[in-house]
Amino acid sequence: MNVMERHKFVVGLLMQQNRATVAELAQATGASEMTIRRDLEVLESRGALRRVRGGAVSSLPGGVEPPYAVRAMSGAQVKERLARAVVDLLTDGETVALDTGTTAVAVAKAMAGRQFTVAPLSLHAAFDLSAQSGIHLVMPGGQVRPEELSFYGEAPVRTFKDLCFDTFVLGCCGVDPVQGATAYNLDDVQVKRAAVAAAQRVILVATADKIGRTALGRICSMEEIALVVTDAPADSPAVEALRDQGVEVVHPADG
Repeated sequence: MNVMERHKFVVGLLMQQNRATVAELAQATGASEMTIRRDLEVLESRGALRRVRGGAVSSLPGGVEPPYAVRAMSGAQVKERLARAVVDLLTDGETVALDTGTTAVAVAKAMAGRQFTVAPLSLHAAFDLSAQSGIHLVMPGGQVRPEELSFYGEAPVRTFKDLCFDTFVLGCCGVDPVQGATAYNLDDVQVKRAAVAAAQRVILVATADKIGRTALGRICSMEEIALVVTDAPADSPAVEALRDQGVEVVHPADG
């Protein structure tokens, strides 16, 4: 594994089992224990883990959103597949509000070569969109959360009250058939709600780990969501529960 692959592996393993030893990580990655110790030092500086004697533990309590840098290292290929599936659902010329988060950034990158007017809810997505000739960029403004670089406050909420969009591509921290779409950060929730209200259609995109999960702040009910794009297995109880609520679920193509 190269350094990026090792970092992704370590973060993913700790998310699954909370603790790992240096020896265990060295054996799993084929790297030396000295290399693993350097990896752990770097990942600790990014807030991805906490080093302990002989190894590392996850630094993320269950009810807290993982840092952006940690999420960006996880599931890149899955997010790219989901992003392509989302963009395939859009028609050139559409006006699109694009949510915050790493999956939304993948959607922004997948828009290359297409023609859209896009209002991104974060600077991360805006940076990628700004380099694309077919994108007309509309910035909602407001204050910006450190690291996440999402817009929050009265300014973006007011912007979405004044504008109308064909589609809002919604990312979330959890989606549940009863609780609907939810997120951890309450400032983000207010902006997401405004974007939902401004759009004729809401497409929710979520990796499998978000399906069936509930976070602190409620964004919208499932009745307000046109369809869900996810890699969660079609026969999983959580996906079947969404379908029972009348929600259309779309799965990305393999590869």
